[in-house]
Amino acid sequence: MAVLFAALFASCVPQKKMLYLKDAQMASENVSVEYVNERTVDYKLQPGDNLYIRFINMIDERSAASLMGDNGTRSSYMSSDASIYLQSYTLDEDGCIELPLTGKIEVKNLTVDQAKDKMQKELDKYINQTTIIVKLSNFNLTVLGEVSRPGMYKVYQSEINLFEAISMAGNMTNFAKNDEVKIIRQTDRGSEIISVDMGQADILSSPYYYLKPNDIIYVEPLKIKQWGFTAFPYSTVISVVTMGLTMLTLYLNYKNR
Repeated sequence: MAVLFAALFASCVPQKKMLYLKDAQMASENVSVEYVNERTVDYKLQPGDNLYIRFINMIDERSAASLMGDNGTRSSYMSSDASIYLQSYTLDEDGCIELPLTGKIEVKNLTVDQAKDKMQKELDKYINQTTIIVKLSNFNLTVLGEVSRPGMYKVYQSEINLFEAISMAGNMTNFAKNDEVKIIRQTDRGSEIISVDMGQADILSSPYYYLKPNDIIYVEPLKIKQWGFTAFPYSTVISVVTMGLTMLTLYLNYKNR
C-alpha cells in the first residue's frame, strides 16, 4: 500500500505547472492589465523562400496574365501545399526573384512589404495601372514535445503568436513543462535557442511572443514523466490491492465467526 500511495502521489502534477499566465489570473475582475507588444512583422526574406505573387491590371486582364507567365496559370486556385509551392516564385541563391518583363529583382533581407514596394516600382517602369499582391507562401512551424499533436504546420496568415501555435498542436499535455518552452530560430549566424515561460503573463510583451517562419517550438516534459510514472500500471496495481483487501476481509470475517 505504501508503494502504491507513493507512486500515486508522485504522479500528480501540481496545478501551477499546468496554468498559463498565472500572475494575470490573480488580477480581480475590475483590474485591467496591459502588456505592450508592437506586433511588428519583420521577417527578412532569404534564398529559398517562396512568394505568391498576383498581378492585377485595372485596364486589361490579358496584360496581367502575360506578366504571370504560363498563360496566367499561376493565378489559378491553389488547393494544396504542392500547388502553392509550384505556383509561387522562389528566391534564388543570390536572393533574387525573376519576374516576366522585369527580369531579376533582388529582395534578400527585405520584408514582404518592402519586397512588394520594390517590385511594384520596377513593374511601373514597364506597364501602367498594374498592382501586385505579394504573400509569403512558406510560413511553416514545427511543434514538438509534450503537445497532443506534434508535427509541422502550415500558417496561412502574416503573423502567429506562441499560444496560437500551441493551440494548433492540440495544447500541451498534463506533463508539459510550460515554464521552459524552447523556441529554435534560424538567424544569419546559425540557430538561436530561446527559453520562454508561458506561465508568466509578461510573455505577452516578449519579442518572441510572435513567431517567425520556420520556428521550432519544443515543449519539454516534466521530470515526473522522465521517471516513467506515466507508464506505471495503476489499474493493475489497484485491482490486485482491491482483490487482496477483499480476500483479507473475507478471511477475517470467517476467522471471527
